[in-house]
Amino acid sequence: MKTVVMIRPGGTNVMQSIDRPLPVLSAGQVLVRVAAAGVNFMDIGVRQGNFWSEMPLPRALGVEGAGRVLAIGEGVDGLLVGQRVAWMYAPGSYAEELLIPAASLVPLPDAVDDRTAAAVMMQGLTASHFATDFYPVQPGDIALVHAAAGGLGLLLTQIIRLRGGRVIGRVSSPDKVAVAKEAGADHVIVDSQGRFAEEATRLAGGQGVHVVYDGSGPMTFQGSLDSLRSSGTFAWYGPVLGGPGPIDIMSLPKSIKLGYPSFMHHVPTPELLRARSARLFDWIVTGQLRIRIGGEYPLSDAAKAHADMESRATTGKLLLIP
Repeated sequence: MKTVVMIRPGGTNVMQSIDRPLPVLSAGQVLVRVAAAGVNFMDIGVRQGNFWSEMPLPRALGVEGAGRVLAIGEGVDGLLVGQRVAWMYAPGSYAEELLIPAASLVPLPDAVDDRTAAAVMMQGLTASHFATDFYPVQPGDIALVHAAAGGLGLLLTQIIRLRGGRVIGRVSSPDKVAVAKEAGADHVIVDSQGRFAEEATRLAGGQGVHVVYDGSGPMTFQGSLDSLRSSGTFAWYGPVLGGPGPIDIMSLPKSIKLGYPSFMHHVPTPELLRARSARLFDWIVTGQLRIRIGGEYPLSDAAKAHADMESRATTGKLLLIP
């Protein structure tokens, strides 16, 4: 069984595709054949040594994907051999086959193909959390979305629009403007230096935005603060790119609310995972949510997928195909 691992923390050169024995099925687990695995910034953080340091080396990479059930362990109900499923967090998903706890799997409707499912689980549920749970966007709200042409930014923009909000997107280069606007961004700011606050405030009618979604690291932190209106909400995420350093809470301006939303808090139970995944699938089937796949790579080219994502030259979701 081919699996992509890291042999030590570092750059893409530490990634290798190796043969591993087929996993042994235990109670409560399901063996799946991986049809597609999603590539996420979290995977880069793992490779760099920022997460999962307690796991032994070589360390299998990836957390998200879609595929078909090959075998079912004792005590598993509600799933069948041959059934198509998807998952949002199963370490080691860069593989041909994978053991996954049954509670982490969601059934796939026939109308949602494997690649679309693998592209929407992590980022779709994250975007859902950001716009419906952490800050429930209301009609007329104005949101500033960083990396608006990335996989998460495109989904977040669409969900904000579904809820009646308006979007100011920020992208790093002019060639990404059309992609962000196609997803529904009302305005797009091109900026790679963190100098966007004045324009975002102007576009928001001079008062600032109601909410900022910022996963772009410390370079944009101050600008995001400056872009908010009084009592606005700052959703900061993206630990792979680093944090802003210590914050004096008494120095926060304009009575803003600052938080770090984690998608795991959106789906803390198997029931919520299935319900909120089903809502994403419904939006896809009805055409309300469009998934942009920015690149597909053979499993053996996982290192190239990481390099392309780190270059910030990609748009949409990157997938690995075993």
